[in-house]
Parts: sequence; C-alpha cells; structure tokens
Amino acid sequence: MVTKTEYFNEPLHLESGRILNSFKLKYESYGKLNADKSNAVVVCHALTGSHHAAGRYENETKSGWWDAMIGSGKAIDTDEFFVICVNILSSPFGSTCPLDIDESSGSEYRLNFPVITITDVVNAQMKLFSRIGIKKAHAIVGGSLGGMQALCFAIEHPEFSDRVIMLASTYQTKAWAIAFNRIVIHGILNDVHFDGGNYDKNLVKIHGLVGMELGRMAGHISFLSPYSTEVKFGRNYVETDGLYELKGRFQVDRYMEYNASNFAKRFDPLCYLYIAKMMNIFDATRHYDDLKDALSNIKARLTLISFRGDMLFMPSEMEEIYSTMLDLGRKNMVEYFNIDSSYGHDAFLVEIDKFDFYVKRAIKWKRN
Repeated sequence: MVTKTEYFNEPLHLESGRILNSFKLKYESYGKLNADKSNAVVVCHALTGSHHAAGRYENETKSGWWDAMIGSGKAIDTDEFFVICVNILSSPFGSTCPLDIDESSGSEYRLNFPVITITDVVNAQMKLFSRIGIKKAHAIVGGSLGGMQALCFAIEHPEFSDRVIMLASTYQTKAWAIAFNRIVIHGILNDVHFDGGNYDKNLVKIHGLVGMELGRMAGHISFLSPYSTEVKFGRNYVETDGLYELKGRFQVDRYMEYNASNFAKRFDPLCYLYIAKMMNIFDATRHYDDLKDALSNIKARLTLISFRGDMLFMPSEMEEIYSTMLDLGRKNMVEYFNIDSSYGHDAFLVEIDKFDFYVKRAIKWKRN
C-alpha cells in the first residue's frame, strides 16, 4: 500500500466554465505496475469514501472501505493488478477541496469553491493517470458515486479501458435520491454554527454540526432497508434507558446517534455540500440527445450490478442502461446482474460474497 499526493500546477477547466488554476489529488495504490503499465485497475470511491480503499494504516482499527474486495487473492487481486484509488476533488481527505487556499485571494475557498461535476472528477484523474504513465486501464470499478465515475469514464473517455464495472449506481440521479440529499443539505445550511460557511473547522472536528448529524441520519436510512434494519436492531431497547423515560432510546436510536455524531466530526460539512451537489446534478445524458445517444460512445464491456433492496439507486435504473445497450445492438458488450439482497444500498460494501465473483470474472474478461 502506497499513499501519495500529486500536485498539478496547471489549469483544470471545469464543466461550469470556471477554472481551477492548480489542484492536487491524493491517491493510494496496491500491487505493482507492470513494465508496460497495462495492469492498472482503477477503483472509484463513493460520496463519503476516500482513496483509502484497502489495507490498514498503523494504529488504525478499521481497514479501507473495500478491503474485502482488494488484496492478494481477492476479487481485485493485487498479486496480478496494480490497483489505484484517487480521492475525488471536493473531498476533505487530501485532494483539492473548499478548505484549500484560493491562490487568487490568499484565503480558503469556502463557498467560493466552484461546483465540481463527475466529469471534472474524471478529467482530473485522467491527468493523474497520464502523469504516472497509465495510458489505458485494465479495468474501472466503482459503486454508487464511484459507479457514476466509472460510467463517465466509459462515455467520455471510451478508449481508456475495455472493462467498466458499475455497482449500485445510476446514469442519472433521480428525484428520490435528490430528496434524501436535500435533508442533509438543508440541515447544514441552516445550522447556526455553519455561519454561512465561515464555521471554525477545528471546532467542527471536535463537536460536529447538529444539522449535519440530522441529515446523516436520513442519508444513512437510505443506505439500508426495512429488512436489514429490523434484522440488526428489531425493537431492542437500550439496557440502561428506562422504557417510560422520555429520552429513552431503542437500539436503533442509539446507533443512529452514534453514527451521525462520528460522521459529523469526520467529514467536513462544506465538502459534503459540494459532493452532494455533484451527485445531484449527475446526468450522463446532459450533453447528449438521450441515454441511447450517450451510451453509443461506449467501447468498453459494461458489467452492471444492482441490488434488489437498494432504495437509493433502484435496480430499474441500472436495468435501463442494460436495455439501452441491447437496443444499440451490443448484447455481447454488456451484462447485468440484479443481486438478491435485502440489505439496501450499502450491500455493495457489505455483502461482498454475493457479487465478488462477478467482478473478478469481469476483470478477467478478454476481448476476442
């Protein structure tokens, strides 16, 4: 496992028309790049993820977010492939974000940071790959917001990889997902301590924002399902709380409080706003006539994996990509699996044994 930050003293022209005059990208890699640099597997992270996809840092109690998928002998085998995961622009974990210094003003960007799109994220990564000599990736894999990136690579950089794997994602964020995001956005913007984006970031790391905690609770519900929540918590009550105590809690209450409190201290609120905006405005058809027109650019073989219990990005959204590829006469260039899962959206992070063999097979696929 190698962690690096690459600095780019060159402009990045954004989809909005604005320009980042310089930027940085933090990334982590696993395995070794072969002599002709043809064995790179690009892993794209989701909204609250980071470049730390696998392995464990010294003194760290929790491994990277997809550790069960990446490593020696695993579905994304680091004995064979050079795996690279790049922290996206706007994220608070090392790449350029709203908390960085705007060279034109000498102060932090804060709300002056430009809105970043999935296209911008992918274009920035392409600059990184070019710098380190990766002209073509062996495969691109991503779930949720990472799946949006994978699809963007396939449509806007069709020569970059012959294999693209999307999990629990969509080609266009629908109103249902936007509604969930609105709760956290509203909570952050209307938290008195947010102070129009001028909050003390060090205090936020200690206390968090209540508005973000509330929004995170709503968001977390969208990652689960009624079934998985019932199985995990049922109606179990906190042992130390009284049943007739007004503030007494069920176990699910305590879990939501704990998760939201920790998250609000770990993830910067401004960064969350910008990435939520990135997710909300994602639409792979925006610069095309329709989905069929957009997908007609794809030259890679698509592997689409959805989960039946996903309430954030419905299986029907992935199925629409599949059926459109069939309409384009590309049956041999697409496969679709709807995994039997009741866990919810986060199944792509949790129920690895239900789909890892599909990912492994897709990465091993060879063009005739």
